Amino acid sequence: MSEYHVPVMLHESVSELITDRSGIYVDATFGGGGHSKRILSELTKDGRLLAFDRDAEAMENVPEDIRINFVHNNFRFIHNYILAGGYRDGVDGILADLGVSSHQFDTAGRGFSFRFDAPLDMRMNTEGEITAKDVINSYSNEELERLFRVYGELRESGRIAAAICSARTAAPIETTGQLGKAIERLLPGFAEHKFLAKVYQALRIEVNREMRSLEKFLKGALKSLKPGGRIVIITYHSLEDRMVKNFLKTGNTGGETESDIYGMRPSPFRMITRKPVTPSEDEIRSNTRARSAKLRVAEKVREQ
Repeated sequence: MSEYHVPVMLHESVSELITDRSGIYVDATFGGGGHSKRILSELTKDGRLLAFDRDAEAMENVPEDIRINFVHNNFRFIHNYILAGGYRDGVDGILADLGVSSHQFDTAGRGFSFRFDAPLDMRMNTEGEITAKDVINSYSNEELERLFRVYGELRESGRIAAAICSARTAAPIETTGQLGKAIERLLPGFAEHKFLAKVYQALRIEVNREMRSLEKFLKGALKSLKPGGRIVIITYHSLEDRMVKNFLKTGNTGGETESDIYGMRPSPFRMITRKPVTPSEDEIRSNTRARSAKLRVAEKVREQ
């Protein structure tokens, strides 16, 4: 498990999640199974865990434990599986670690990292239809500009799109190395890695429809929780953190508050963490990928 993925804020997340040791819980992002194994260690023999992951390789990490049911699918379908599993009264807690697993970053052939010269893939589900190569070579200049501006939050989005469109006229851009070559003149000398990380973030989000999936997951999680049930989410970049924060505070991803007939603006959640929890300095030293993580916890207070 540790070689596949190092779970972030393991103690903090699981201790906030479990309120009933015989309850029903969901690990929406199974990955290497680190959070799931800790959850199972805290549950009694009557506790149950439903775990999701769209990456088929994650199935190899599922422990032999009758209390866990693994679902090879996108967590956006959480409510469907909660109902199909017979949990019509809801679950006691849902945990989601939204980061890309260390295994995906460190497997060169998956194309998630600019550290390797590899095919431009970036699919979390290797059976997915669209790859980063498809995005790079088929999107228009305007579509690429918007992608890098919105999902990468890059001020240079127009220049990046133009450089890619220019390079692909000579030959298709099929590898991470070719993408790097296409935009190398735009790389800032003082923050090259940060710049590339945002480029790759934008492509990964688009390929995997991450923001759409996250929005559907949040709505499904709200429907799936019992009143009093908790949701624990770990985010890694501002786009997903903003969406999560808005949803937990207001019940919708836009952050708009809606008044009821009495003029009140109730939220379906009570915030447990007023400010996001961040990793300790010791954890960041031992796992640098944890440095941007933020953990938010809320409790469902009313039915939807």
